[in-house]
Amino acid sequence: MKKFLKFFLWSVLGLIVLLGLLIAGFVYKVQNGFPVFYETEVPQISFPEGKKAVLLFSKSTGFRHGESIEAGKKAFAALAEKNNWFLYSTEEGGVFNAEQLAKFDLVIFNNSTGRLLNEDQQKNLEAYVENGGNLLGIHGAGDNSHHWDWYVKNLTGSDFSHHAISQQFEKAVISLHSEADSTLTINLPAQWTHADEWYVFFESPRKYGFTILYSIDGEKIDPSGNILWVKSKNFGMGKEHPVAWYKTTGKGKTFYTSLGHDATAWQQKPFIQLLENILNGL
Repeated sequence: MKKFLKFFLWSVLGLIVLLGLLIAGFVYKVQNGFPVFYETEVPQISFPEGKKAVLLFSKSTGFRHGESIEAGKKAFAALAEKNNWFLYSTEEGGVFNAEQLAKFDLVIFNNSTGRLLNEDQQKNLEAYVENGGNLLGIHGAGDNSHHWDWYVKNLTGSDFSHHAISQQFEKAVISLHSEADSTLTINLPAQWTHADEWYVFFESPRKYGFTILYSIDGEKIDPSGNILWVKSKNFGMGKEHPVAWYKTTGKGKTFYTSLGHDATAWQQKPFIQLLENILNGL
């Protein structure tokens, strides 16, 4: 009996340790992404003349929003066909070389999380935007797993803190801001309702020169991200909780929306219209 009890206790202890390691590994992956090989091979791309060119980048080394990524690929393919854009979709970082980047009108980080590009590729993207290129980040592209100062300063506008845990998906009324550029608001409703995983940032991107395009009422959702031993995430962004914003960066523009955790966002006509407006307005 004693041997059985001893074996049982050691087994339970082993399971607890294993569970702890799995949780720690998951947390590390979400916050940092796992170490990744940075692709450097330059792809062969034939850019057609007379078409706007879009680079859809869907690589992730952190948490992978697989359902939304695949829905995004289909949605952008449909938009490209409708608007006669050239769409190059990849998860290989070799395309982030100065020569090929210069041929794209817009680079999209499609829920791209974690460490994605090597130092030279990051600098190439920074120079691309500052010299007149354009960058759009969707949902996971704004989490805290990138560890790239320029990226935070010029795309998300603030550091990501958390998302709601107890009520991960909450319905909210998304309201359009009158200050937004009219080229971005074409055919967009003043308000629409959607349930998403609302990201909470430490500060409003408005403080860093961004223009708010859409926001929700942060006082009408439960933003608490407290979980297990984490007891410091019971806060939100206040009444004006931005969910889409943009700014001029050098000679280019950067756009970000925290919408798009799962495929339901890609079924929302206002969301698709917003993405279409961004490229057509360039």
